[in-house]
Amino acid sequence: MLAMMLDGPKHGYQLKYEAGVIFGQEALHNNLVYPLLRRLLEEGWVSQREVAGQRGQTRLQYSLTGAGRRALLDRLSQFGEAEASSETAFRTRVALFDLVAADVRESILTRRETYLRSRKQRLGGIATQMKLGKFGFEVVNHLRQQMELELQWIQHLRRLARAKRAKSA
Repeated sequence: MLAMMLDGPKHGYQLKYEAGVIFGQEALHNNLVYPLLRRLLEEGWVSQREVAGQRGQTRLQYSLTGAGRRALLDRLSQFGEAEASSETAFRTRVALFDLVAADVRESILTRRETYLRSRKQRLGGIATQMKLGKFGFEVVNHLRQQMELELQWIQHLRRLARAKRAKSA
């Protein structure tokens, strides 16, 4: 939610719609978005102001504060085992790699890579030690192929990061 305000103030409706799109829905429910916005306001990570709506109504607009930007950067930099095992946590951080330092990017890539290699190895063991049946084997094989593609993508991301560092040097 904080990252969605990086490019400027947004209305609650816009935030719930954009978050919904990110999570594969049309829009997130009000009971998810507005309590979160209240918590972010209490933390001082966002500010709120009233603005005139198109039909004369008053609407609330939310903006990221300096403290919110620092909190976002801090949260993006935190990438332990739980985050490394989460596709969503990994992809979110990759999407925001421009905001974090090169060493943080590399740490995130390395942790995800380590997780994927370990999981791929465990799945290989399952495929050889268990009687999965034809379709069970297909599922395990598909998962391993997906992991291999992501490992290749991680190498691509590293090349992009190196090119960015070389360009800015």
